[in-house]
Amino acid sequence: MIMPDNPKPETNPGRIYFSVILGAILFVFIQSFMLLSPILLSFLLIVLITLAVNPVISRVRTWTGGRKGATGLVTVAIIIFISLTGWASFGPMKTSLTNLSQQLPAYWERLQKPLIKMEQQAVISEEKLQAEVSTEIARDATLTESSAEASAGVSEVSRKTTEPAPSLPSRESESLRSSLSGMFRGVVGSFTAVAFNGAQILVVLVTVFFGVIFTLMNPRPIFGAMFSLVPEHCHDRALTIMQRIGRFVPGWAGAMLLGMLVIGLLVVLFMWPIFGLIDALILGLIAGVMASVPFMGPILSAVPALLLALGIGGLTPLWVLLAYFAVQSLEGNVIQPFIMARSMKLHPMALIFSMLLCVAAFGVLGVLLAAPLVAIADILHDELYRKRFLPTVTDADLDNMARKVLREKHSG
Repeated sequence: MIMPDNPKPETNPGRIYFSVILGAILFVFIQSFMLLSPILLSFLLIVLITLAVNPVISRVRTWTGGRKGATGLVTVAIIIFISLTGWASFGPMKTSLTNLSQQLPAYWERLQKPLIKMEQQAVISEEKLQAEVSTEIARDATLTESSAEASAGVSEVSRKTTEPAPSLPSRESESLRSSLSGMFRGVVGSFTAVAFNGAQILVVLVTVFFGVIFTLMNPRPIFGAMFSLVPEHCHDRALTIMQRIGRFVPGWAGAMLLGMLVIGLLVVLFMWPIFGLIDALILGLIAGVMASVPFMGPILSAVPALLLALGIGGLTPLWVLLAYFAVQSLEGNVIQPFIMARSMKLHPMALIFSMLLCVAAFGVLGVLLAAPLVAIADILHDELYRKRFLPTVTDADLDNMARKVLREKHSG
């Protein structure tokens, strides 16, 4: 009996074309990511802020009768708040900067004195070393000439006079000027890069502001377009994911605003006895806003306070540093565990890596996406991977396996 040959699997041309097109799209995306990153950052911020503000719009629309009126009312309130804050902070900041500019010459003189002293000591040490080296070279030359006379009896060598060691070519001034010019070009390049990044950040913020306004007026087409990109048999799963993200983002925004408020009030209480009420309110506002930036925000918020303290002089900078250190300690040991951790439940290491990836991908404003992206990634892992490949594995099972890896015993 003749066995039929094994049929060869037929290749699907459509699948091949789809793979080629998908690879081409991925290649173009990777090559143009630096150009597309501001657009992606703006879109992600618009979606997250829209989900965060949507509960407020939903409540206000019961008074105004529609989303457009509620969005307009909330936008006007935000603009008024920002304008009043800028107007209130302009006068005190101008006075503080004036005092700082008056104190700068005295601080510059204090800084110059030890530098000049160190420079003079370096010059004296260099001259002493040059004299010692010249003496050693002259002594070596004398010994060489005397030995040559004794062995060869050449009388011409005796007529050679011992000259001091030749000084090094005077290229110090030229090298100094070249280094200064190189430093100047580097500073100019740095300022150019900072100006370009600042302009890019401003464009992103303006785009996000107006994008959020127009999206809040009618958000259904945006989210409907997202569902149109998902196959029909996955709509239920996509709806579950979007609902979980929609419940998480307002909680994250509320916890972040509450933490910002607490930090701002702490800074006001600490700075009031040092700078007065107005400056303390401004510094508290800056600290509250910078608290939205993980890890680096509290450090950067101390810079304006240190500038004001330098304008006053004395031991004021030291007291300001101690006050901000106390605020940062309270933030790390009290505020984050009781406010942020309860609502977000994010591991610090995951947050650090997310912040580094977001900064590398989107720039400075990427830190705003670090915390929500970690939570969104956790939701996607739970819905797309864990329910399919780990349906019976619980958190207790995972924790037990981690204990075995670390050789830890169960606590009683």
